[in-house]
Amino acid sequence: MFKSKFGSFPKFYVRAPGRVNIIGEHIDYCGYSVLPMAVEQDMLIAVEPVKTYTLHLANTNPLYPDFSTSTTDVQIDKSKPLWHNYFLCGFKGVQEHFGLSNPTGMNCLVDGNVPPSSGLSSSSALVCCAGLVTLTVLGMKLSKVELAEICTKSERYIGTEGGGMDQSISFLAEEGTAKLIEFNPLRATDVKLPSGAVFVIANSCVEMNKAATSHFNIRVMECRLAAKLLAKHKSLPWDKVLRLEEVQAQLGISLEEMLLVTDATLHPEPYSPEEICRCLGISLEELRTQILSPNTRDVTVFKLYQRAKHVYSEAARVLQFRKVCEDSPEDAVAQLGELMNQSHRSCRDLYECSCPELDQLVDTCRITRWASSTSSRSCSSLPARYTRQSRESAQEQTTPIKLFSELSTVQIKCE
Repeated sequence: MFKSKFGSFPKFYVRAPGRVNIIGEHIDYCGYSVLPMAVEQDMLIAVEPVKTYTLHLANTNPLYPDFSTSTTDVQIDKSKPLWHNYFLCGFKGVQEHFGLSNPTGMNCLVDGNVPPSSGLSSSSALVCCAGLVTLTVLGMKLSKVELAEICTKSERYIGTEGGGMDQSISFLAEEGTAKLIEFNPLRATDVKLPSGAVFVIANSCVEMNKAATSHFNIRVMECRLAAKLLAKHKSLPWDKVLRLEEVQAQLGISLEEMLLVTDATLHPEPYSPEEICRCLGISLEELRTQILSPNTRDVTVFKLYQRAKHVYSEAARVLQFRKVCEDSPEDAVAQLGELMNQSHRSCRDLYECSCPELDQLVDTCRITRWASSTSSRSCSSLPARYTRQSRESAQEQTTPIKLFSELSTVQIKCE
């Protein structure tokens, strides 16, 4: 196909895997550790450097049209999260890191089998793949950690305020182990999962392109606002605080104590922009221009209490999950399953990043396990990815019960 598209043959290939997050949902952009692992599904790019300043992109999937642009004037339209914009994010991130104004052009054919908008990080895999392609064509060198950090920042060109888990595990994953990904500084530690445990990745078939809506960024901003209100209440320099982890670090207290601080400081009722301004002593204009992102400036309610409660409790679950894996008790799988069940309930009830189809799929998995095994306590839920969308925009879906029996799932077995 490359030959038919470009009349030549590729010089090299670059691969970046997708990932599944076992536990630690929506807390990387709050500064907390997460526990993902890579999957076999990946993005693959065939590449030929050319002696022009033109970037030609093609895709093996006919749904994604070809695209060409000058390498000297890369423009990324945040209002249109088209497939090629994710490649441009990775390209531009590496280009700007090295301060290059005239990078060489290339012909690229993109292929991938990570299901799009399914929570397996197809978009970040493409950004990472593009970053590595660009680095290779330019003949530059970076460590995996440096490249992961560049791709994390550059994906924000598309408009999402992600935290870095997706890019980090794509570069730092190793076969046979999950990873505890920690930030500031970025580092990855092996987490050996229980022998004999099998993780099944199932698809609810409700898609969510996080760059196409404001849902994802609203959660990021709610966490940021919660951090600022907590910091203000504790007489910390709130104007410099961006993440909930910073509040805990500056107070020097445990995650369990942060949950108590949250209970004492924030109220469960949604906050209006006006109330937030009163709490912080700022104007609405300052809130809109100095704190909120462009696609969250018209939001009228913010659920700060619920988001902070999820983040601090989920961060604690990540540490508990790692400890169970390290201690390897006899009932390790049951304990890990319960932590994952708690994680899903928190995602559903506090963070509101689930959807009815995913909830039903989780319930189906648990019921199936209860019915088929005397060791039912070892059952766990699936980690809930942010797949929520309006009923009006969701396409007609097959019921998860039928889905579970017919879907070609990915199974990861821990030897």
